[in-house]
Amino acid sequence: MVVFPNCKINLGLHITRKREDGYHDLETVFYPVGITDVLEIISNSDKNSTEPIQYSASGLSVNGSVNTNLCVKAYHLLKLQFPQIPPIKMHLHKNIPMGAGLGGGSADGAFTLQLLNHKYQLELSEKELIDYALKLGSDCPFFIINKACIGKGRGEILEEISLNLLNYRFLIVNPGIHIATSWAFSNIVPAIPKYSIETIIREPIAEWKKNLVNDFEKPVVDKYPEIGHIINSLYAAGATYAALSGSGSTVFGIFEKDNIAVPKFSKPYYIKLVN
Repeated sequence: MVVFPNCKINLGLHITRKREDGYHDLETVFYPVGITDVLEIISNSDKNSTEPIQYSASGLSVNGSVNTNLCVKAYHLLKLQFPQIPPIKMHLHKNIPMGAGLGGGSADGAFTLQLLNHKYQLELSEKELIDYALKLGSDCPFFIINKACIGKGRGEILEEISLNLLNYRFLIVNPGIHIATSWAFSNIVPAIPKYSIETIIREPIAEWKKNLVNDFEKPVVDKYPEIGHIINSLYAAGATYAALSGSGSTVFGIFEKDNIAVPKFSKPYYIKLVN
């Protein structure tokens, strides 16, 4: 069985409070974007195999050990509750840039939960899948719903919203700069904003440039001016709105479908135009 985990962008991101448990409360809009990885899982029929999971990967290089991979962790998480899940072979082909603010790893983990649930008829509800996904990471629950959502709390408090962007396309630009999430959070002073993202997102897109803010953008651009140059280049090319996604380093521009101009950059960035 094959699935195609997609990435997300953040339309605005406010860090509102540091919690006693060390996490931060936030407010954002998660929006799914059609850049996808490829995940395949089949039952392992090799009776001589002693491993519960045989994992392989291709495409972009995945950092870290296999044991920290969210797909592998998702399998073991469900296997504890559902021992009837058989040994499997899993292959992940990576297309989504990693550590980029696009949630690719989170999507892979969440889609693994859904695939195993469907393939082995575990009959888990959406709410139960969300609860399992949160054990994998704060961004993972969104990918169970995988529709435009207001995200609050750590990102696990989700509310679907009506957000029609069918007349726009997204230009995704990743400069290949690694930004440590811990560093990004250490440079944020949590605060309650004057206007909530939930209010701003209902304004016309042309108004977002004035009010829709990602709190990570200023410290990230201060340290990496190259990212600010990308944002400015997208606006110069006609973007209606452009911003950092998550803690970066990916930048996206939202363009009207009949007004798309891909800027020419001096470096070989990852650039993708998607619906």
